[in-house]
Amino acid sequence: MIILFDLDGTLIDSTEAIVGTFHYSFDVHNTAHPSDEAIMALIGYPLDIMYTELGVAEEKVWDYVATYKEEYRKVSTLKTELLACAIEAVQKASLIATLGIVTTKTGSYSEVLMEHFGLMHHFKVLIGREHVENPKPHAEPILKALEALKHETGEVWMIGDTKLDLISAKNANVNSIGVLSGYDNEESLRKHTDIIFKDALEAIDFLTKRKNNN
Repeated sequence: MIILFDLDGTLIDSTEAIVGTFHYSFDVHNTAHPSDEAIMALIGYPLDIMYTELGVAEEKVWDYVATYKEEYRKVSTLKTELLACAIEAVQKASLIATLGIVTTKTGSYSEVLMEHFGLMHHFKVLIGREHVENPKPHAEPILKALEALKHETGEVWMIGDTKLDLISAKNANVNSIGVLSGYDNEESLRKHTDIIFKDALEAIDFLTKRKNNN
């Protein structure tokens, strides 16, 4: 079995780091700030799409992204927390499957975070924004992870907290589980998967029972 995890809202809570860094970037570029709620509603999308949706002109988007990345690198480990279930979920998952991370976050920063939390050694692959041309909801991030794990066998499951994760899984023709620990609500997730749990730990408990019964 292969289990692929999203990060934000699935294993980690980086809301403070993300929202704060967005506000920092709008300060640097002397632009009116969006609301916290507007920023949070877009978490999970690539940064360039988030800035575009927040009203930044297309020709300036990558300047904002560069400012964001420079600041985020400084604050990410200080202002990010593991979700309460994350350690147990990852540890249990590692007993039944080969694990990977598929995220729209910058992969290098994501690896630093997972090392900081002492979890990176559980994952055989990490696909971040810089590793693909087409981020989630495109199939490419999941397919790239599976290519790196091509010698592994069994079912493939993607666990994520937004429709982007679930649509990406559907496009890649793999199974998906939605979790309610992050940024999308159940109504949104239900449109793209029939399997929804409170958090990643409940999802792993489900997959453990499934594997034991097969």
